[in-house]
Amino acid sequence: MKSLLEILNFVKTKKVLNFETASPVHPNQRGIPVPTKQMSSGCGSCNLCEVNCPTKAIERKGDSEFLVDYGKCLQCGDCVEICPDAKLTNSGFIYVFSLHREEFYTSYKNGILQTSLHKSIPLTANQERFRKLTHKRGFLYREVAAGGNNTVESELNASFNSVFDSEREGIRCVASPKHADAIVFSGPVSENMAAPLETAWNVMSEPKALIACGTEAVSGGLFPQCNLPKEPDLYISGDPPRPDVILQAFRLLLGRFSFQFQEALHKFLESEK
Repeated sequence: MKSLLEILNFVKTKKVLNFETASPVHPNQRGIPVPTKQMSSGCGSCNLCEVNCPTKAIERKGDSEFLVDYGKCLQCGDCVEICPDAKLTNSGFIYVFSLHREEFYTSYKNGILQTSLHKSIPLTANQERFRKLTHKRGFLYREVAAGGNNTVESELNASFNSVFDSEREGIRCVASPKHADAIVFSGPVSENMAAPLETAWNVMSEPKALIACGTEAVSGGLFPQCNLPKEPDLYISGDPPRPDVILQAFRLLLGRFSFQFQEALHKFLESEK
């Protein structure tokens, strides 16, 4: 009987996530807030979304322009719930990651994403060196909990389970930064954790990468952000980001996944019309 079950396991559909067919949109997740068709006639004058956003990720300019910093967005859905005219909706779009912080600064005019903002941004010299080293073999990282709430750590732990299986991409967590190619940090980098994060960064050999994982790491979230050792090489927003989102972001840094946040968001919004 045991032998029969083992044979059946060879022919059964694999349960592990297929990165090639994974979607940036998840039907059971809130994802980031985006304008609805009702905003084509203007946003209105209530200003409730801007006032009540806990991280001040939203800014309105007049009646037609709506600015969102998705690097600050917690994907909490408060702005959607509080909008009296249903001009915002939870999109389910969860791939909120980028190699460049400015990708998250998003502008809508009469509900339409301004396409001039998603031009291709070249890799930095450090990103190119890191990608050349790790593209084929993957990378080892040391995680630094820099004042967060441990939700990012829970998602990173889940990334090693049999569904996501990060080690098939050559991505593993190690006990010491001396053995790592990258630092993955979570939290807003509290005052007491700024020095340990910098120490962990300094003991690593070049080329190396700094990865901000979670909204707090990207922007501070609800809290002020202390100094970082350098500008991160990868930003992963969300509070916290899902394991599949984290791994796809890692694959972007490795050069195994072609993705640009604003371009992908624009295509998604166009498909929803």
